[in-house]
Amino acid sequence: MEIPVFTPRETVSELDRYIVGQAAAKRAVSIALRNRWRRRNVPDDLRDEIAPKNIIMIGPTGVGKTEIARRLAKLGQAPFLKIEASKFTEVGYVGRDVESMIRDLTDLAVNMTKTEQAERVSAAASRIAEDRLLDLLTGDDGQATTSPKSYFAVTPEGAARRATPADRDALRKQLRAGELDEREVSIKIASGGMPMMEIFSGAGMEEMMFNLKDTLGSLPGLGGKQSKERRVKVSEALRLLTAEESEKLLDMESVIEEALARVQHSGIIFLDEIDKIAMGGGRGGEGGRGPDVSRGGVQRDLLPIVEGTTVTTKHGMVRTDHILFIAAGAFHESKVSDLIPELQGRFPIRVELEPLGQEEFLRILTEPKNSLVRQYQALLATEKLNVEFTEGALAAIARFAFEANTRLENIGARRLHTVMENLLEELSFKAPEMGGQAVTLSEADVEARLGKVLDDEDLGRYIL
Repeated sequence: MEIPVFTPRETVSELDRYIVGQAAAKRAVSIALRNRWRRRNVPDDLRDEIAPKNIIMIGPTGVGKTEIARRLAKLGQAPFLKIEASKFTEVGYVGRDVESMIRDLTDLAVNMTKTEQAERVSAAASRIAEDRLLDLLTGDDGQATTSPKSYFAVTPEGAARRATPADRDALRKQLRAGELDEREVSIKIASGGMPMMEIFSGAGMEEMMFNLKDTLGSLPGLGGKQSKERRVKVSEALRLLTAEESEKLLDMESVIEEALARVQHSGIIFLDEIDKIAMGGGRGGEGGRGPDVSRGGVQRDLLPIVEGTTVTTKHGMVRTDHILFIAAGAFHESKVSDLIPELQGRFPIRVELEPLGQEEFLRILTEPKNSLVRQYQALLATEKLNVEFTEGALAAIARFAFEANTRLENIGARRLHTVMENLLEELSFKAPEMGGQAVTLSEADVEARLGKVLDDEDLGRYIL
């Protein structure tokens, strides 16, 4: 599959459609994305020597760190995994080991590639499924699952005559026109293939349990899929048969080969809350150690993954040398320099994201392609309720969100969701009874709804 190549300027332009501000972070990730294409086009003797320029984004919650990484992955059509660094434990403790994120990323890549290849064979699968269904409907499959008398004339003796090509063509037209959708037919759906057992070396207890469960669950007689006959409507039968034929047409070896290549050369892992494993801060107590595991131990386990190693997955061996890692953290109680020096060195690009103010909140409400105002208007439009906001109302919403972040805990743009939900709660509740009406919210409406809540600090902590 041809992956689109964006220049850094084009990448920033695309990010601007969804994310307000944060120009420095956008420039950094746009260069990182372009460098992946550049690496694929350098001479072979240098290609393996060029390491990805991993990034650490520093900034408070809700300023756009995760959204930047997610949109970057979509632009590059790359396998993308977001995971919290605080979820990992040091090897030897019960919990998730750091290699599990490579296994998860590989599973995502296989599913992504499988979906794409299924779309390529969908037309052929539909044709085969249609022919199979016609065989069932006409009795040409040798199964007496549906009486041909329902569709064809009978002989003078009362026996159903065999369907002719003309009959089959007529039935095909009816099938495509949806005239047979409500009829019922019996079909048999084949079971899945043989299970794959992942090698457990280096995996934590959690990984072992999941793999063992998946393996046993796929065996006949132990909860796995088995071939059985089902009586369903024709429309459902066509869908099930198409899905089955699509599976048959897929070349899983090709799918896995392409998926592994994507992971190794285009994969992106977003490591959130990396500041929680820094030695100098967090809530783990004196010396930067938590009550259960050593933060330093998690960092040491993470280091070879970021530096480049080979991880065993159920789909094959995966090299991590050229996976792009984007780490992020607020670093309120620690600094990037509190990470072990070797890990710091694997993240050469550091970008500090700016806190969001009232002006940015106003832009977030209206400018992005997926702005909050458009989202809520679309939701309520499903009830045929047309909701509009005056400029004064939007400015008041931005102001209340900013003041709530100032007085309470600063959660960035996520505060806008809380404010909008509180503002539109009454309308959302009554919307089914107000179909066909138009409502315009003014600054006074926003003040009346949110003013008292914000003024009462104790109440605001629970509502805003």
